[in-house]
Parts: sequence; structure tokens; C-alpha cells
Amino acid sequence: MSYLSCKIIFTMSNFKEDLMKVKAFAFDVDGVLSYQAVPMFPNGEPMRMANIKDGFALQLAVKLGYPIAIITGGKTEAIKTRYENLGIKNVYMGSSDKMPVFTKWLEENNLKADEVLYMGDDIPDYPVMKRVGIPTCPSDAVEEIKSLCKYISDKKGGDGCVRDVVEQVLRAHGKWALDYKW
Repeated sequence: MSYLSCKIIFTMSNFKEDLMKVKAFAFDVDGVLSYQAVPMFPNGEPMRMANIKDGFALQLAVKLGYPIAIITGGKTEAIKTRYENLGIKNVYMGSSDKMPVFTKWLEENNLKADEVLYMGDDIPDYPVMKRVGIPTCPSDAVEEIKSLCKYISDKKGGDGCVRDVVEQVLRAHGKWALDYKW
């Protein structure tokens, strides 16, 4: 059994208990909500692919009243449009240093860091992930990020990893789609 397998088994029971503490979500975009390989437009702007199932889970969490932050180094208008159309009000772009934005978001939403599930995949996410209550990542995150996580999704970035963690939280809270009154 590899170190990673042992870590997932060891932290899984704590993760299931920690799901009950989640009051809010925060996510990176590139490598989490979108694939890591990104085609470029002629002007150099990346074209990102978003997972529809991630979108469903995010808009359901918004409808249920969970605060959600999107914190990304990306600066394209498509990011803002995509997530605002899902009902997410806090879309922070151009955030190479994510901690000040994260701290501001916590204050504005009267949240504590240990009440947040954050999903990131690379070094810019590291400071925030060290602070949150439930750091999570996609299966293809870098090793430094995996070492911090209480849960590593079996899904890659852009391939449903966000749906995975949001669904688990909503199920733990008895609020998953089948329980939601449409």
C-alpha cells in the first residue's frame, strides 16, 4: 500500500465527521474547476472547459445558502460570467496571492476558516489550504498540495472533483438534490 493510499484511509473517517462542520466552500479554477491542459486563443487568452456536473452542484449549494468563493489567478471574463451565472457572487480574479482575498471573504461572510472546505491543486493554493478546516484536492494535484489534504478526490481537475466534494457535504447535511424541494 502506498503512502497516498494510507493517507486517504487514515483521514477518511475524520473527513466524514468534518463534513458536518462545513458552512462554506472556496475553489480555485485552473486545475480544479477546469482542466489543466488549456488551448489558447490567438491573443494568448486561455479557453477553459468547465464540467457541467460541477456546475450543477455549485448552483444547488448556492440555492441552499452556502457561501461560495472562486479565487483564481485567471483574469478572463469567461470565468466571471460562468460562475456568476451559477449564482456565485464572490468571484475573485487575478489573485496570485490568495490569502488576502480569502481573509476578506471570510470577514464579509462572517465565517471562520475552519468552517470552509477549500479545493486547490497547486502551490498558489498552499497558504489558504494550510488555514482552512477542510483542505481538499483533485487526484492530479501536485504532491505538496496532496500532503495537506484531508481528502483527495478520485476525480481529476475539471472532471467532477468539485461535484464530488460538494455532493458529499450536502449529503452529510441531508440536503443533496433528492432532498431538495425544487
